[in-house]
Amino acid sequence: MSRIGKSPIVIPAGVTVEVKDGIITVKGKNGQLTQEFSDVTVKVEGDQVLVERSSDHKDQRAKHGLYRSLINNMIVGVTDGFTKSLELVGVGYRASNQGQKLDLALGFSHNIVLEVAPEVTVETISEKGKNPIVKLTSYDKQLLGAVAAKIRGFRRPEPYKGKGVKFVGEVLRRKAGKSA
Repeated sequence: MSRIGKSPIVIPAGVTVEVKDGIITVKGKNGQLTQEFSDVTVKVEGDQVLVERSSDHKDQRAKHGLYRSLINNMIVGVTDGFTKSLELVGVGYRASNQGQKLDLALGFSHNIVLEVAPEVTVETISEKGKNPIVKLTSYDKQLLGAVAAKIRGFRRPEPYKGKGVKFVGEVLRRKAGKSA
């Protein structure tokens, strides 16, 4: 039995959860999220959501904890939201935004302009003497992770000097270089 899958999800006040025809819909103060599910049954009982499976088949065991985690992330997203911060490490690396357009200078011959999805809020922080930070906030954890990974993919941190786009708090594996 999945330890994650069998624990119930508590629905906080102000959140509505509906299950209909293999689709679960979660509405809250931040927005509305939907998710399709299969091979498991999702029940809303009072202020709890329960994810159950009918047998110990491999597909059902695999999806039991997965859908419980996805539903929990949906509920946390519409109540609190999620935040990811990216740090630009390198000489001349800059970030600025006008609304949903993120303008990145990452050492290429041209700036990279990225149109960010409307569900994701972009904020850039540039302080003198510190690396620029791009702060992304959204109620959809999957979309937020995809946008952050796309931005990081423009210039991944290299192992010698650590230059590139990295997550705040990420520990990079460094190499010694030629002299070692």
